[in-house]
Order: sequence, then structure tokens, then C-alpha cells
Amino acid sequence: MTDPTPQSSGSALASPVPGIDGMVPMSGGIFDPTVEAGLEVQARSQWSYARRRFLRHRLAMGGLVALVIVFGAGALANVIAPYAFDQIDLNHVLIGPTTSGHHYFGTDNIGRDYFSRVIFGIRTSAEVGLTVAVVSSFIGLFIGAVAGYYGGWFDNILMRFTDLVLTLPILAVLATAAALLGQGSEWRVAAILAFFFWTGLARIVRGIFLSLREKEYVEAAKAAGSGDMRIMFRHILPNTLGPIIVNGTLAVAAAILIEAALSFLGFGIKPPTPALGALIADGQQNPQQWWITLFPGLTIVIIVMAINFVGDGLRDALDPTQRRIRA
Repeated sequence: MTDPTPQSSGSALASPVPGIDGMVPMSGGIFDPTVEAGLEVQARSQWSYARRRFLRHRLAMGGLVALVIVFGAGALANVIAPYAFDQIDLNHVLIGPTTSGHHYFGTDNIGRDYFSRVIFGIRTSAEVGLTVAVVSSFIGLFIGAVAGYYGGWFDNILMRFTDLVLTLPILAVLATAAALLGQGSEWRVAAILAFFFWTGLARIVRGIFLSLREKEYVEAAKAAGSGDMRIMFRHILPNTLGPIIVNGTLAVAAAILIEAALSFLGFGIKPPTPALGALIADGQQNPQQWWITLFPGLTIVIIVMAINFVGDGLRDALDPTQRRIRA
């Protein structure tokens, strides 16, 4: 029996080491068992986790599918609608829903096809809702960022103005503004609504900027010579995108509801442009024809519920402390 000769450190590094499939030689003196076992760790960003959580949220995915179908129908109204929204057929006045004459939602008191008018009304409401959400988000983001980052008298002036807008009775002010500035155009109504929808987001963004401006990476950016605009919109803004996206999503539903209320009261979009609120108001003239109120009202309910489900899913997905998937 011979004693084994001691090996040098160099030969020890070159000696075989047991692995998964037998003896695995080490190269360069480094052995990574996770690589040999196929257990490479892939780095995941916060956005990838958020995407996974959102895709596993059943109500949010159902709401997203419903929104794609409804808003897609509105965007393709010229293709899907069997008639023009202002086409009059005096031979078919106030007929109920039927599939024989292609009047799926019936007709109104002058023979206009209500299915076509609802489809075009969806497009009008979607234009108003999306425009209000985008414009009000930009206004609220800028005002909240400036107030929260600079503080002091900037914060006092901007927040007092925000409080003043919040105290205004929105429906009464909107009706007065629509009467003074004129109504009838969806873009004009959207501009009026956007002026009142930025306040909530401004307060949210201000609070986040107040807390983030004291962080170490902000101090490091200042020490590196970065300007205020770069720090605000390059370093701090990415950490506020979650609340901004959720608030913008819910603003679409709120804008559609307010626009429908204004149109129902006669202060919103005027004929001949179809709007869902104005279509519901047509039912007041013909209370016996239930379809005139039912179908546009049901469309508004579907849109608002779908947007709320999507907003709920986005809120859960973009919350960095959220680890559990809510179905």
C-alpha cells in the first residue's frame, strides 16, 4: 500500500470534481455548480414582475379584453356600423331590436339605426376619455413634480391653486363653462374636462416627490452636476409611473361618465354628433321605447366596469410591495 503523493495547489485546481453527469473538471480554478445544473439565475426587472402579476389578474385581463372589443368597435365604426349615424329611414320609425332588418338595437323616432349610433357614440366617448386622461396627466404631473421637488413658495402657490380647483362644484362649473365657451365638439368638451381632472394626480405626484427628493440617489445626481429638470424627470419620475398609470386609467372612466352626464343634461356634445349620454337623453322623449335608453346605458356600464377592473389590476401589479396575486 503506497501513500498518495501530496498534490500541489495547481494540480488541485485541475483535479476533477464530482458533478451532475459524472466528473466535471474545473477551469480557471472556478467551479459554478448552478451553471452545470442548468440553474442560471435570470435577473428580472420590476416591470417584468408587474407584467406577470397583471397577466395573472383575471378580472383585469377580462376587462382589458372587453375594452379592446368595445373601443375597437368604436375605432372601426365606419366599417362595422351598417348605417351612417345620421341616416334617416322614415319607413322604420321606433321599431324594436330585430335582426331581420339589420336594426339590432332598434331605431329612434326619426328612423335612425340605434346600433350604428351606439357604435359611433363609443368612438366619441373614447376620444373624450383618452384625451382627458392624457392632457390631465401631463398637467397634474408637471404641477405636482414642481411643487414637490422645489417646495417652499412654489409648493404653497401651486397647492393653494389646486385646493381652489378642488373646491369648485365640478358639474355646475362644467355646465357653465360649456354654455359660455360653446359645446358640440368632443374636443372642446375634453379640453374643459381636462382642466378639472389634473388635481388628484398633482397631489399624488407632489407627495411622492416630497419623499423621493431626499433619497441618496438624488443627492448623488446633484453632486454629479445634474440639473433640476434631469433629476426630476430622469431620476425621480420613473419611481412615480405606477400611480400615474393607474390614475390615468381611472381618469378615462371618470371622464366618460362626466361627459355622459353633461350630454344628458344638454351641456355636452350636441347633435348630430352621437354621444352615449345624448343617446340616453333621447329616451326621455320616448319612455315607452326601452331600447333607446338600455343599449347606450349598458355600453357605458360595460366600459366603466372594464376600465375599473384594468385599473385595479394595474394598481396591484405596479405595487412593489405586492407579492401575492389576487385573482
